[in-house]
Amino acid sequence: MTALTRWIRRNLVIIAGIGTLAYLILPNVVVLVFSFNKPNGRFNYEWQRFSTDAWTDPCGVADMCGSLSLSLKIAVWATIGSTVLGTMIAFALARYRFRARPAVNSLIFLPMAMPEVVMAASLATLFLNMGVDFGFWTILIAHIMFCLSFVVTAVKARVMSMDPRLEQAAQDLYASPAQTFLRVTLPIAAPGIAAGALLSFALSFDDFIITNFNAGSTVTFPMFVWGSAQRGTPVQINVIGTAMFAVAVLCVLVGQLAGARRKRS
Repeated sequence: MTALTRWIRRNLVIIAGIGTLAYLILPNVVVLVFSFNKPNGRFNYEWQRFSTDAWTDPCGVADMCGSLSLSLKIAVWATIGSTVLGTMIAFALARYRFRARPAVNSLIFLPMAMPEVVMAASLATLFLNMGVDFGFWTILIAHIMFCLSFVVTAVKARVMSMDPRLEQAAQDLYASPAQTFLRVTLPIAAPGIAAGALLSFALSFDDFIITNFNAGSTVTFPMFVWGSAQRGTPVQINVIGTAMFAVAVLCVLVGQLAGARRKRS
């Protein structure tokens, strides 16, 4: 056995991990590179020449920034609504015993296991039967509905791993129920709540199938990208995609640095 073979066997897991990470990041690198492209025609699929025009004028395409702001607005409100409701449901399922608890636990996982097209068609049918006009509010309600399960799962896992003796110690020290929740329970559950909120935002902002069924004439950013792909993809879409990826990476790095600082202290 050669030295190279032994080195590969010792580091096989690391090599596989780096290869998988590179495979996942490669599409984002392509998006970054083509955000500096200046295509001759309408389609930004072949490299022509380097240009920063799209970065200096990211809203140069009609209605693109309007759809982007709408997607961000829906994602923020969907995150707030699903996080608040999901946190309360998670605490109820983890802390209290009631007759329908097993059924509720099962129903919570249905939106996660169900194909999105089935949930989208079901919600569209519900809104049609209720006579609701499709638009911003139907999209928001639909996003809260399918983000709810992810928040409940994340928060419930965190709540169930909590040591109940910490809350009992606070009560022994004459803390009121409100003080115990705000100063003990909530800080411990905060990482799970934050994880659920971030996941909800990403799912809501990125969703196309459920939004397409319940949007009516409203156009979100994913719907704009899908529509523009048929007419000609503007370079500005790559700019927005690169910016969103950079923001996500920055959030991860900040979280990692904050966690490392807490461990050192």
